[in-house]
Order: sequence, then structure tokens, then C-alpha cells
Amino acid sequence: MRRLDFKSSWGRQRSRAGSTPVIFRQNASPELSRRQQHSFGGDMSDKDLTQPPAGEFIMFASGDGRVRVECRFESDTIWLSQAAMAELYDKDVRTINEHLINIFSEGELVQNSTIRKFRIVRQEGKRQVSREIDHYNLEAILAVGYRVRSPRGTQFRQWATQTLQEYLIKGFVMDDERLKNPPVGSSVVPDYFDEMLERIRDIRASERRVYLRVREIFALAADYQPSLKETTQFFQTIQNKLHFACTGHTAAELIHKRADASQPHMGLTSYKGEEVRKGDVTVAKNYLTQDEVSELNRVVNMWLDFAEDQARRRQQVFLRDWQDKLDQFLQFNDREVLQGAGKISKKMADEKAQAEYVQFAEQQRRLKEAEGEKDIAGLLQWNKESKK
Repeated sequence: MRRLDFKSSWGRQRSRAGSTPVIFRQNASPELSRRQQHSFGGDMSDKDLTQPPAGEFIMFASGDGRVRVECRFESDTIWLSQAAMAELYDKDVRTINEHLINIFSEGELVQNSTIRKFRIVRQEGKRQVSREIDHYNLEAILAVGYRVRSPRGTQFRQWATQTLQEYLIKGFVMDDERLKNPPVGSSVVPDYFDEMLERIRDIRASERRVYLRVREIFALAADYQPSLKETTQFFQTIQNKLHFACTGHTAAELIHKRADASQPHMGLTSYKGEEVRKGDVTVAKNYLTQDEVSELNRVVNMWLDFAEDQARRRQQVFLRDWQDKLDQFLQFNDREVLQGAGKISKKMADEKAQAEYVQFAEQQRRLKEAEGEKDIAGLLQWNKESKK
């Protein structure tokens, strides 16, 4: 999740690329600016860190002098004129224009969706003139960066390659400094920290992640035996208690109650792919509303933190104690505690869901056939009328 803030990676690449390090910086407080200067490691002083208007970005370069590029932030992206891109990549405006023409003519980007006109006031001779100038969004700025030949273009490609490599290897990319130093004051730059936390909670609470973590925690129990059946049973117990604490139903009860062939998407609120598949209908989490998913994710994450803390302190715990600890955890958080295994077994729930899926799949097949016949009839009618 890195922005067009080349501070951390471009700064590190100065000795390798032999070029001037460049920084984009969103509107921030003077205190943050001073901290960012130290992490940048350039030759700038506090007087160089003039704050741009709210909602704009500012780019600095050290070594060859200060360069300022203001970028408009609007519609969740940033916008640069050709002149600003020429400053950014240290090239002539005609070169930037040529690259943009090629980008659009080759179909790499759609011109209408990447260009927006903004009215700006600029000095022309002895008078100030207000004109509408084409600005290009982040996609176009990055596309030009891959084509331009200059030391700064080289730095950009090194940064982009490093970022993509990190994403492909790790599955994520993070801008640590940006997340530690959020927008302040009247800045219109959005802060995606809460979204990141929500996505991490959702990943951490996924069934497979929880199952693997539970196995690791149980392995520290004094009487643990690596029996797949035993671990699976404990996992199902914990899963049911967590589902019940958030919805008032076990996982099996949720599936049995909400799987309905007469409902859109068979009652599912999420599923893999474009259509509901057989494997989707036996997963309880697929039937939860967004509010229920968020609540379940929070509870699961809190419990995992609690269980991991217990395990790391190396306190002697037996497998039978984990169920009691979960009950105590739920009671402490004013949650309902499931007693017993619930009213519906997993086998009953799966059989009900699969039976509903058979009906649902047949309904979908008939709908597709009807749509196909309607399309064919329309083509035949069009062909008939075109011959008149």
C-alpha cells in the first residue's frame, strides 16, 4: 500500500542509482516535517519544508537544488500537468507529451479517464492569466515513469520494481512511515489505516488461518497429542462458540437456517468467483452480514491475542482448559456462551445446504436457458427485419 512517496525507497537507492533522491510529501505538521527530514537524510533545512495548500502534495529534491511540484488531490488520486511531470522526471515537456501520446495510441490507458482539466493561474509575461490546463492522474504519471529516460526515471523504475517484487513475494506492500504519520489538521488526503486494520482482521479471522493458529497454540498444551481428529474437534468447538457469541447460532445452525434456494445467491452474502458454487454453501461465514462479519472478526482477533499471550507465557495448560478459558473470555466481554454442541450437527447442515444448492443450480440453469432463447429470438427477428 505505498503511495507515490518515493522518500523511503528512492532515498535508499541514492548510492545505487547515483541520482538525486526525490520525495513526495503530503500536507503535515512542522513537527512531522522535521522528523521526515531526518529520515530522508538529505541536505534540506526547515525553511525548505514549506507547507503546501491542503490537499496538495509537494516534491523535493536535494543535491541539485530544491524542486517543488504541486499535485492536486481529488477523486482519490493525484493529478499532475505535463509541466509538473517534466519537473518530476527532469525531462522536456515535449518529451512528456510524446510519451503520453504513445501511451494513449497504444491503448495502455484510456485518454478520457486519465485526463481532467483544472483552472490554474499562471504568469505569462507581466500579467497573470487564468487557464484550464490538462492534468493527468496517477496511472498516467506512473506510465510515463516507465518510459522516460533520465536519472530520475531510472530511480522511479527501481522503486517500482522493488515495490512490485515485495508484493509478489510477500503478498503485501506497506508504507510504514505514512501509516505511522497520518494526515493531520485540514488535510483532505484520506487515511486508509482503519481499512488496513479491517482487512488484516478479516485475513486473520479466516477459517484456515484460525485453524492453523489454533493447532500451534494447542501444541503447547501439556497433554497435546497431534491427532488430526482431536484438533479438528477442538477447532469446531471453538468455531461454534465464537459464531454463537456473535450471532446466537453455531456455524451449523447458521448454514441450516440461512441456506435457501428461493433467495438471491441462495442466501449467501459472499462467495468465490462470479457464481455460487457447491463448495461455498457449506461455509458458515459466507452467510453472515457485513456487520456480523466485522463483529466476528473483532472477537476472533481478541481471542487469538488472548490465547497467544497465554501460550507465550508458557503457563501449563491442558487441552480441556482451553474451552474453559474461551468461556471466561466470552463472559468477560459480555458475550453469550454456547452450552453444548448446539441444536444442529454439521452433517445435518451440510445435507440441507447441498439439497438447497441442487434446487438453486437447477433454477439458475433454467434462467440461463431462457435468456439464451430470448437472445436467439431477438437475433432471428433482427435478421428477418434486415432482409425486408
